[in-house]
Amino acid sequence: MTLVLLSSTLAAHSTADTTSHWVNRLLTRFTHDDRPAHKPRFLVYPTLGYSPETSWEFGAAGSLLFHAKNDPVRNRLSEITAFGFGTLRAQYGLWLDNAVYTDGDKYILLGRLRFQRFPLLYYGIGPNAPAEAPAVVNGTYFLLRQRVLRRLMPNWFVGPEIDIQSLTRVRFEAEHGGHTLPEGGRGSTNMAIGLGTVYDSRPNMLNTRNGWFAELSWLHYDQRWGSDYTFNLYFAEVRRYKDMGRGQVLALQALGNIVAGSVPFNQLSLLGNESLMRGYYTGRYRDRHYYAAQVEYRLLPLPFSQYLGATTFLGVGTVAPSFSALSLRHVRWAGGAGLRYLIFPKKDIFVRLDVGFTQEGPAFYLFTGEAF
Repeated sequence: MTLVLLSSTLAAHSTADTTSHWVNRLLTRFTHDDRPAHKPRFLVYPTLGYSPETSWEFGAAGSLLFHAKNDPVRNRLSEITAFGFGTLRAQYGLWLDNAVYTDGDKYILLGRLRFQRFPLLYYGIGPNAPAEAPAVVNGTYFLLRQRVLRRLMPNWFVGPEIDIQSLTRVRFEAEHGGHTLPEGGRGSTNMAIGLGTVYDSRPNMLNTRNGWFAELSWLHYDQRWGSDYTFNLYFAEVRRYKDMGRGQVLALQALGNIVAGSVPFNQLSLLGNESLMRGYYTGRYRDRHYYAAQVEYRLLPLPFSQYLGATTFLGVGTVAPSFSALSLRHVRWAGGAGLRYLIFPKKDIFVRLDVGFTQEGPAFYLFTGEAF
């Protein structure tokens, strides 16, 4: 018996040592950026989430960070990210985002792909949409948006854009609210072509410490090329980043999004997401016009730590059916704070954990890179 117990104890210690060694190697890999600064980095990590609509959500995410021709002096940092997930209620999705700068900044490729079978909460349309009893909208959602922008002069780019969005196999669960079926409530597919221009002086889009970013774009959806609806989208955004020294950064952002024409409910302007108006569910408020702004103070890193950082942020935003209908009483606020962990020191990239607070409660966000 003694020999068996000793053997079992030694085996347990051996297993524990092996597990500990594996965990330490994994932590070392993700917390020590020992590759040369010009070399690409690839990060893969599991994700876990829970909500009443999905039950438990399990997934994996990956990020590829690189410089064109492995030249960080001549070329900016590019990022390609992928995220896949599934839930205990047989819901699933795949996301893919790209922000790629070619050699010498000749082109920028900015795009996103979404494919998911996932519930949306629909609170109604307008700045007074009630928080109680939202409808749960189940459907298969597809989005493909890509911008190919050509440099005209330093930091200034212009080029065409395309956008394809499809919502099919739609089902509104009426027991969750007495909402009237909105425009496009049975599903739609819409395709746009358009033009965009970007001014971008950021050397590192995942953690900008100084510089400007501005964008103007126009997209036209038309039945003549396969859309179910005909409408226009106008978008404008400006961001300013100010390095205040000693790791302090002041970041400012303002944007407007306007849709005009016959617009399905899922392509109205949406207030709330993981970067602007953090704390509000995406689409908590929706209408034809959406305007928002935010300010964020970042301390990266904290004075007493090489790897830890922190931020505070405050945003305001509103939606309206028209510009003349904008009202101060419909302006919503969202503020909060976050922690940062320096995961790639040589590329100055942090993982962020934010908590956003609104009049309706808190929400949590975990992402690689800053919110904007």
